[in-house]
Amino acid sequence: MNQYSVPLKALVEEFKLSIAYQATDYEQIRVMVDEVSRPGLPLTGFFVHFEALRVEVLGYVEMTYLENQTPAQRLEIFDRLFAYKIPALVISRGQQPHPECIEMAKKHNITILLAQETTSYIISNLITFLKNALAPRITRHGVLMEVYGEGIYITGESGIGKSETAVELLKRGHRLIADDAVEIKKTSSSQLVGSAPSLIRNYIELRGIGVINVANLFGMGAIKEETAINLVVNIVPWEAGKHYDRMGLEDHFVDLLGVKVPSITIPVSPGRNLAVILEVAAMNSRQKRLGYNAALEFSQQLDRHFENSAK
Repeated sequence: MNQYSVPLKALVEEFKLSIAYQATDYEQIRVMVDEVSRPGLPLTGFFVHFEALRVEVLGYVEMTYLENQTPAQRLEIFDRLFAYKIPALVISRGQQPHPECIEMAKKHNITILLAQETTSYIISNLITFLKNALAPRITRHGVLMEVYGEGIYITGESGIGKSETAVELLKRGHRLIADDAVEIKKTSSSQLVGSAPSLIRNYIELRGIGVINVANLFGMGAIKEETAINLVVNIVPWEAGKHYDRMGLEDHFVDLLGVKVPSITIPVSPGRNLAVILEVAAMNSRQKRLGYNAALEFSQQLDRHFENSAK
């Protein structure tokens, strides 16, 4: 089971659902799984593998089936279904619940919701919303920027210049997602999305100046609520005599929530323009994702040169 949950009230507000019957504990009901079901077989009495934690949706087919049952049969059907204490029952296409449905909802204290949209639309959008809201997440120190459409997660020890680099990138027309703390969510098996905690969203702290509001200082176009994380850039102090990758042939990755994200390490020293370097890193990252690797091409070119020279 997911350790996160979403208030049922949030679903009602997000999808503008109307309430046909409100359970007495409506304010406390929370949805804890990111799947939604159409209870076709359970309506016939088959409850093997029934997932009671899911929101259940009745579409046109299910409602037509119920319409062809007697009132006594409908009472029995909803009595069995609601005994599982599902979070809520949603009826799509603007259809109205049968009196027997409301009667059993009152008996078992189950919320009944009404949607105007088609069944497939409401189910797909509910699942998308729940998968995002219930996605596994962590909070990590760092700065998250969107540079040329690439989500760049900048890490490094405190005071090394991450926020200063972010300001320089902002001046060059790129966008801030988070400074100091980055909330990272796993939205699929291969994608991470980063955002800022609501308390510090749109703010950057600069030593010697203090906290600035990026939206007010640089304009609304300089901020973004969230972005996919495409590259992790680790900024480290320059150490004389230490070997640093100069070709870029080796691919390095950082594991975040079980997703391997490409990463590079950039040593800093006086005179290095980190903002420009990160712009190049963003463009190079996009090229690699699109299938072009300049370092590999250069290496192959060198190999061909030496092979031809040896002939």
